[in-house]
Amino acid sequence: MKKIFEWDRLLFNDLPVSFLAEVAFRTVLMFIVVLITLKLTGKRGVKQLSVFEVVIIISLGSAAGDPMFYEDVGLVPAITVFIIILLMYRCVTWLLAKSKWFENFMEGTAQCIIEDGQFSILSFEREDLAQDEFFAELRLKSIEHLGQVRNAYIETNGAISVFFYEDKDVKYGLPIRPQLFALKNTVIPKSGIYACTFCANTQRLEPTQAKCTVCSRAEWVLAVNTRRVV
Repeated sequence: MKKIFEWDRLLFNDLPVSFLAEVAFRTVLMFIVVLITLKLTGKRGVKQLSVFEVVIIISLGSAAGDPMFYEDVGLVPAITVFIIILLMYRCVTWLLAKSKWFENFMEGTAQCIIEDGQFSILSFEREDLAQDEFFAELRLKSIEHLGQVRNAYIETNGAISVFFYEDKDVKYGLPIRPQLFALKNTVIPKSGIYACTFCANTQRLEPTQAKCTVCSRAEWVLAVNTRRVV
């Protein structure tokens, strides 16, 4: 029958001291694996926190939790994990300060998603953004259509920042209110200014089928040019 406060079991779980070298190796390896995995999820996967901050939270949480609940996990290996993570933290922050390439790899760079009321298609696809999610974030900023937006950026933490046109400069743009966007069609019912639902390019169209001059898509919705009301 096991007794409480058996120090060999409590500290090492009856493992040799040399096992700490394996703990250190495992910690470094898994730290790198988690770091790369979260990096590959993209900015939106770890929104509001940097990839590095999420790695630290996951790593320390796992290292702290098991020794609290499981009697077969020794305290000294867990403490070793904390020390190794701290050293890795110091190492990574030093590299972030010294290497611009490493900083860009870890933190990424801000990407322009909207330029003059239209999608920057390559940036939008590269960030793997869902259109509905993106429109929802713009609506939370009281944006009714993209003609109100001069530039929008996805920041390194996944947040969206927006710069607006002045009221006098607002132009026709793609409506992002659901009840208006839902009226999209491949057939132009009447003459007017329409917005491509894929790239947000606006064109004056006559009643017919037409392809966008920017992306060659053929799905349109009637553009609007209302001013922004906050």
